[in-house]
Amino acid sequence: MPRRRIGFWYRLAAVIAKPPLVVLFKRDWRGMEHIPADGGFITVVNHNSYLDPLSYAHYQYNTGRVPRLLAKAGLFKSPFVGMMLRNTGQIPVYRETTNALDAFRAAVEAIESGECVAFYPEGTLTRDPDMWPMAGKTGAARVALLTRVPVIPVAQWGANLAMPPYAREKKLSLFPRKTLTVQAGPPVDLSRFDGLEPTPEVLREATEVIMAAVTALLEEIRGEKAPAEPYDHRKARLEQRRKAAEGGTK
Repeated sequence: MPRRRIGFWYRLAAVIAKPPLVVLFKRDWRGMEHIPADGGFITVVNHNSYLDPLSYAHYQYNTGRVPRLLAKAGLFKSPFVGMMLRNTGQIPVYRETTNALDAFRAAVEAIESGECVAFYPEGTLTRDPDMWPMAGKTGAARVALLTRVPVIPVAQWGANLAMPPYAREKKLSLFPRKTLTVQAGPPVDLSRFDGLEPTPEVLREATEVIMAAVTALLEEIRGEKAPAEPYDHRKARLEQRRKAAEGGTK
């Protein structure tokens, strides 16, 4: 399948966003050769700053294969941002509603049309204290096993140094200039799941394989090892509640 044309609206977004990114940040782009030249594919990306979607989009725009990102539905309500998201083909995600599956249907349709769909499998900014990827949600694995297209892991680092996630105040530290590092890796090998029913267990295992590939790339960027077990925010909240309950009974 031919690659999707970038189109007017994506070029306009680039005209608006790229100049400040080029002026304010240094760039270290790696692994662009792993981005498929043609046909549909999936990228899976770690999420550690409100700025990193711009960093990742800049990187992938420069490969000539523009992504369609799954974005929170609330962002589409903003007049200007919503207009840009709709016209560049981004996909709204309606969490915890009957419309939640629409995003996956739209993603499958886009992939089958030869486009790139980008997933942030963590579902939100990482809450890992050391900024490693958290345990992922299964949406990317579900779409990957259904479409059987290449799944390209992407790790990024640097935007979080300019704007840390979940800071009490949205601190923006632009100077000295930070380096935005984005690295794509070879396709994730999901062949062991061929022909299997997408049960919750299969989807969880496939998601773990995908997140391990992203984490390995981030280890390479950071030059250090990630924890053996990824941070699980749901389990952490349950543990906090348990400890709070135990403390209240003393």
